[in-house]
Amino acid sequence: MPYSDDITEAIPYVLSNPAGSTSYTPTGPAYEVAFAALPFFLAASDEQPYRRVTAQYRKQQIDQTREPGEQTLTGWWVRSQSSFHLGAGIKYFEPIQEESLRFQYTESKGIDVWTRGQATLLNDTASFYAGAAPAQLIGVNDGTNDCIFVTDGTALKKITSAGVSTTITQAGTASTIYSLTTNGTSYFFINGTHVHKGSVGATPADAEIYNASGTTRATIRFVKQRLIAAIGNSIYELNANHGGGALPAAFYTHPNASWVWSSISEGPQAIYISGYDPNGTSSSVFKITLDATNPNSLGFPTLNTPTVVIDMPLGERINDFDVYLGTYAVLATSAGFRVGVADSTGDVQYGPLLYRDAACTAIAFKDSYAYLATKVDGEAGLVRTDLSTTVIASALYFPWAWDLIATGTSATASQVAFFGNSDRAAFTTGNNVWAEATTLVATGYLRTGYIRYNTLETKIYKLLQARIDTTNGGISIQSIDSTDTEYSIGVFSQGETVPEINVNYPTTSQEYLGFKFTMSRSTTDSAKGPLFTGYQLKSLPAVPRQRLIQYPVFCYDHESDKFSNEVGYEGSAYARMSQLEQIENVGDTIRVQDFRTGESYLGIIEEMDFINKTPEDKRFSGFGGTLLVTIRTV
Repeated sequence: MPYSDDITEAIPYVLSNPAGSTSYTPTGPAYEVAFAALPFFLAASDEQPYRRVTAQYRKQQIDQTREPGEQTLTGWWVRSQSSFHLGAGIKYFEPIQEESLRFQYTESKGIDVWTRGQATLLNDTASFYAGAAPAQLIGVNDGTNDCIFVTDGTALKKITSAGVSTTITQAGTASTIYSLTTNGTSYFFINGTHVHKGSVGATPADAEIYNASGTTRATIRFVKQRLIAAIGNSIYELNANHGGGALPAAFYTHPNASWVWSSISEGPQAIYISGYDPNGTSSSVFKITLDATNPNSLGFPTLNTPTVVIDMPLGERINDFDVYLGTYAVLATSAGFRVGVADSTGDVQYGPLLYRDAACTAIAFKDSYAYLATKVDGEAGLVRTDLSTTVIASALYFPWAWDLIATGTSATASQVAFFGNSDRAAFTTGNNVWAEATTLVATGYLRTGYIRYNTLETKIYKLLQARIDTTNGGISIQSIDSTDTEYSIGVFSQGETVPEINVNYPTTSQEYLGFKFTMSRSTTDSAKGPLFTGYQLKSLPAVPRQRLIQYPVFCYDHESDKFSNEVGYEGSAYARMSQLEQIENVGDTIRVQDFRTGESYLGIIEEMDFINKTPEDKRFSGFGGTLLVTIRTV
């Protein structure tokens, strides 16, 4: 019989539940499923079954980057790297964001990365000279040997690359040597009493060319064919062939009596002098241009009054400043180092801090590289930057990497130089001079950037293939998780084939993962090591799978449950379907309840398909049928 309007009858369907905000509480008929608090009876059949299907979770990806093969495979997510010549300093290895990241990594120690397509072990170092006081260095060739000149407190010594040491005979009373320079054939230094000059020849000796009595701090350099000295807070232009006597009048005196002049260098258009206030936070580079129309008493163009071309950020102090190949200006500072460029007027534009791990104190150049004395991973050493290429040209960002290290030390390296015309580097720390050895470091490592495939979803990292020739050394491989915990996943000895290995650790899926490759030198020849040419990683996405669940339900005006309890009224089928369509149009999540399985979850209506096969008759509209509701779990 049809339902009446008797107020004793309960409302058979809830018609006003907000989408996604309510659940249905069974209190009457035995409904089997509810969508956003709208209950239904299931109508599963052979033609319209209840179905659960895993939704597509991975798109077919087509690689359009310069590095082929990265995203063209159907199954694996692949990431590979075959060169590291753009240096250290990245956190995430995401080449899709920036092409230069394909050749960068996080950090390396004891590794030479500068040859494209390979990484090898660097040379080791050894204590080459030990003195009584901190040493300063310059590299010279005395006509016979590649040498370094070393200041040892009050003494000056010449040391050949073979380790032969000669003490230089000084004129007058020896006192603390503050600064040392050379023009290739002569050396010059300032101590507490005089400015000295001598020959770098096989049997050097010196003479006093100026009286500098009372000097307590000084810097001297031979630039633009003239000798410039900064003594105290004043700058002097000296005659390199002077025969003794008082200093000339100061060319320029800084108004701050405590000002320390830290370096003197030259560029194509100017002489540069850097300095800082030891009692404050200011530090600057001054530019001195030349007036070619007005020669001085030495026949050189007159020096114009210094002008400031660089003011450093508050608290950052310039320890050394030098210009190389007429263009590249390198700043070694208390915060690390920067690289800039000098223009045709002598002005300098400098870039961001490239290295921030420790203060940099001195600079030396060789080929296309600048070497800076610093502290590397807590030990005295060098950091190298390649001036022949940029990582980001517009930002003056140049590639850099840790270089030679004095193992076991704890101080910051203070000076750096090369033995004469050779490629052999030397640097100082404490009372020692460390020089590059002919043997390789025992071990060195390279740590990659974190690999996350440019997505924050978790992944299962499965297989890693290291491309390495172990003929002359072995390798161990570690995975590194987000907390910097390292897990050993493979160790291979010299001569052993390195297969594709399982990434067994960490055992759970990760948002990102890094890798560390530690190479060891040959067990039979300490001058040889392995050759590392890259790696390839294969991973799978570990995103939780979404499911498409199809519910076939009855949607008639009059229905009954499995206990023959009847519900409904004329027009209820259309009302229920319309309300569910309105919920679908909102596009928000809804609460889905399956009272057969006890499931209750949030989902989105993926699709609704209403099938009406009942004709209209005299008493009923005939509007009713089966409603297929497909839910996507979230």
